Amino acid sequence: MKGLVAIASYGTANDRYLSRLAREYQSMSFPMDLVVLSNVPKKAAPGAEVVLVGLRGKNPWTLPYAHKRIFAERLNEYDLFIYSEDDTLIRERNIRAFLALSKVLTENEIAGFLRYEESAEGKLNYPEVHGHFHWDPASLRSRGPYKLAHFTNGHSACYVITQAQLRRAIQSGGFLVDAHEGRYDLLCTAATDPYTQCGFQRLIAISHLDDFLVHHLPNKYVGTTFGVDDRELRRQVQALLRLEQNGHHAGSLFQTESKLKACKYSKDYYEPVAPTVVAAIPNDVRSVLSIGCGWGATEGHLAEQGMRVSAVPLDPIIAGGAEGKGVQILPSDFAQALHELRGREFDCLLLSNVLHLVPNPIDVLASFAALLRQGGTAVAVAPNMARLAAAWKALRGDPTSTAWGTYERTGVHRVSQRVLRHWFSSAGMRVEKILPSLPESAKEASQFPAKLFDPWISHVFVVVARKHFAVAV
Repeated sequence: MKGLVAIASYGTANDRYLSRLAREYQSMSFPMDLVVLSNVPKKAAPGAEVVLVGLRGKNPWTLPYAHKRIFAERLNEYDLFIYSEDDTLIRERNIRAFLALSKVLTENEIAGFLRYEESAEGKLNYPEVHGHFHWDPASLRSRGPYKLAHFTNGHSACYVITQAQLRRAIQSGGFLVDAHEGRYDLLCTAATDPYTQCGFQRLIAISHLDDFLVHHLPNKYVGTTFGVDDRELRRQVQALLRLEQNGHHAGSLFQTESKLKACKYSKDYYEPVAPTVVAAIPNDVRSVLSIGCGWGATEGHLAEQGMRVSAVPLDPIIAGGAEGKGVQILPSDFAQALHELRGREFDCLLLSNVLHLVPNPIDVLASFAALLRQGGTAVAVAPNMARLAAAWKALRGDPTSTAWGTYERTGVHRVSQRVLRHWFSSAGMRVEKILPSLPESAKEASQFPAKLFDPWISHVFVVVARKHFAVAV
């Protein structure tokens, strides 16, 4: 087997990592030719070919796209093709695992990798596991001895592809394209086009996960809130394996990703405990029903405060951490959850960043409000799409704006205070207050008299409503 490796290396800041990558590839037991794509002359390693790339519009993130033409021109000369950024280390173990798995995959499936980082104390962090990215439980499948699943973040700053797969990618028309962005930014798109545009589904071998982990050498996100630690990732993988073993491949509660550029306004699976939300829950609340629970930081916090908390999770994978804190986890299906909850009553209904994403927010509100006791409280979090920054984006025609499309086109309902009041009123609840939640950069402006600017600069609204009459569902 003979491989071609293209490494994108802008400037000189990562040259120490580039040298590490070059040594790794040159030490492998099969020949690997190295091509370094750079905007400046450099000596990457003995025998490495350095290709100087002109930047389109002087944007450094257009540099990686040069690898595609090189791969296409040398398609028949190599058996394996590897692209990576200059700080992502792929080892021979990873390549051998990729080749072994590829033998049992179908022609539209391709093996993917996850990046990890490591602290000086040996603690691991997985930076791609954040925000709206998650495991798709409906993607679970077996191929030979492997258990596989799709992780919705296709970016790992690298990819490996066989000659046959590269030929298929080129023939699809989605590989040899100009620099572009959409779901991901320019840099990430260069490493994900084979998955997002060429007809492949990227699958990760959860049964052999360690063979498909690649090291992000800077370890820059270790100790931050970006990504999850090893314990959380392994918990999710074990939940996937149990689900696959049981043959119950459930889907998600609702479509959690928007159709906007960069998936703007999508549901965050890893929301932290929100002090404004906790403070909005009345002191006399003893039971809480959460709709659209992610990894359950807020739900777990409420349970630890002595409340009885039940949760309808986004999927059967993500909410296991909350279950470990005493939260009752219900089916990740609206109808099944309502069936199991029949006859029960709650003091508080919690919906965090759910209503703007579901097709029928009034129906969801009314269905679960029926489980609230008379006078019970509903607390909901929703993005403020009417704030000044959002309005300015709409005027400029920004593709992340919701102003230019329906729910069917954007995947989100356009939220304002008026819309929120209408939803809750139609569901049999009276809005008592809508609290703006301000980013740190905007808190100085909120010191003006009566905080007149808060509704125009807040990122999200926290709605507090009371059930005051029954609504037929």
